Order: sequence, then C-alpha cells, then structure tokens
Amino acid sequence: MQTTRLGNTDITVSRICLGTMTFGQQNTEADAHAQLDYAVAQGVNFIDTAEMYPVRPSADTYTLTEQYIGRWMAKQPRDSVVLASKVAGPSRGMPWVRNGKLDADNIRQAIDASLKRLQTDHLDLYQIHWPARNVPNFGQTSFNPANEREAESIEVQLRVMDELVRAGKIRHFGVSNESAYGVMEFLHLADKHGLPAVATIQNPYSLVNRSFEEALDEVCFRTGVGLLAYSPLGFGQLTGKYIDDENAHGRLNVFGKDWSPRYLREKTLAATRRYMDIARRHGLTPTQLALGWCYSRWFVNSTIIGATTLEQLKENIDAQNVVLTDEIIAEVNAVHEQIRNPAQ
Repeated sequence: MQTTRLGNTDITVSRICLGTMTFGQQNTEADAHAQLDYAVAQGVNFIDTAEMYPVRPSADTYTLTEQYIGRWMAKQPRDSVVLASKVAGPSRGMPWVRNGKLDADNIRQAIDASLKRLQTDHLDLYQIHWPARNVPNFGQTSFNPANEREAESIEVQLRVMDELVRAGKIRHFGVSNESAYGVMEFLHLADKHGLPAVATIQNPYSLVNRSFEEALDEVCFRTGVGLLAYSPLGFGQLTGKYIDDENAHGRLNVFGKDWSPRYLREKTLAATRRYMDIARRHGLTPTQLALGWCYSRWFVNSTIIGATTLEQLKENIDAQNVVLTDEIIAEVNAVHEQIRNPAQ
C-alpha cells in the first residue's frame, strides 16, 4: 500500500481511504466491521465518515455509520488509524440534523457527538461537509446569485476549528464540496488572523467529473491542500454494471432515479460506455480503469473507495496495482475532450 502525507499536515496516510457511507443502510454492522478489518489488513490506515451517514440519509438511520465505526474503534489501538469525519452543512432537507447551521455552537455540538459515537477523544481530520454559503455542488453546474442566503462566515468557522484544535478534539480540519474561491478564502483568513490552515478538500473526482482540474488543481498544488477524491466510480456507474444490466443491484437503483441524477444523465451514460470499451480493449475491467485513473493522478492525495461487498472492496483495493499506459491515458483524454464532465 502506497502512503503519502495528508495535505499540508505531518500525518501519513494510505493512498486509499475507506469510505463508509454504506454502513447502516446498505451494510450491516457485521458487514462494516468485516470491511474495516479487511481494509486495515491490506494496509489502509485512513477511514472517512460523517455525522449524516449513512446515505441515503434518513432520520431513522442518522449517525448509524459513526456508531458502527465507534464499536470497531473501541477494539483498535487509536494510533493505528487516521480517522476523519464531517460536520453537516446547512440542512438539505434533513431537519433531524440539529438546526441546519454551521455556527460555532452547532459545530461544537457536532464534534462532541461524533467523538462520543466514534469512541475516541480526537479526530485526525474534521471536515465541513458542504459550505454554509451559496455554492454550486451536488450536480449543480453553475453559480446562481439568486440562491444567495444568510450564512455563517468563513472566519466564524475558522475560529471554532482553531478552538477545537487547541482543545485537542481535532488535529486538523478540511473542507468538502468546496470551490477554488472557498479554499483560497479559508487560507487567506487563516493567514490574516493566525488561525489553522485548511489541510484537505474532499471533492468528487472521476472519469465523468474532472471539474477539479479546472482551477482547484492549481490551488492545491500551490498551497499544499490535499484532494481526497470521492465518488471515483461515479456512484457505481463507472463499474459498468448498470450498462450491462439496467436492473443491477446498487444505490442508483435502490435509491431511485431522483438520487444523484447526474450519474444517470444521457451524456454520463454515453461517456461510461466509451470508458468501458477502452478498459475491455486493454484487458482491464471498467472498475480497474476508473480507479486506476484516480490512483495515478498527481493531485489526488487519497482516493476514497466504498463497497457493499468484500469482493467489491478487494477489487477496489487491488486496482492500485493497475498501470495505465500512455495509449490508455490518451484514449481517456480523447473521450473527456468530447464529453466533458457529464456528471459534474
């Protein structure tokens, strides 16, 4: 297992991070613990979760993922894993997540509750799951000033993160679903006020969504902020299973067509078919191509993988050994130039 430094911190993490948003919805607690055990045995030392998990979120399952991980963590040496979680942003139709704010009191409540559920006294990385302000994400493709709303300032969020670092509750903090403006503003205000610098950004990155390359790649290169790439398989679409069998079992069918429709757009399907063809012509599975792409990009700090079965998890981890030739990379880029970021 390859390792790297986590963003601009002194923490060493595996280049593969185990994502856990299936725990509590698509996976039982026994399944979750089996995945955690297997991943760690393969050299994965980085685990990512969130207070709002599992996905698809509901009041009935809210916080189950952290609870499952906590009962597993209680049996592990604390320093054997790098543990990351997230505080939910303003409520996106989830009234059961406090009051939908990212003010200091809400962040304090969130971290204390997460630490209790995770059965630990600190998190190595604490992330803001999505911005408080108006930002296009989760399938939105452009900024719309008409969506402006009152929001807690970045400075307020920075100051409470500084408080949590000083209290020993977190070691570092990161952002998620952020823009280039957001990362730079976090860094600017941190420098101006002597507050902790943002360490990482957790954003989508895959063959069908390479929007990170359009500004954030330079930002991260010049600032040392690390990309934690999520949805590298496009919610399973890039495995090819839904193309091969439209009734295939997986979240895009289980959760319904209204869930993450960006992965069901016709252009996304068209691009997926072409990537499947590239993979199979070169003796790879579609999964190996999609993950091999993420694992090999210079700006990806760690790739967050998720699975519902151990068989899937094994293939996902083993894909780290895939070597993409110059010919394969050229063919991938040719498709990208013709169908740019269909799942942005």
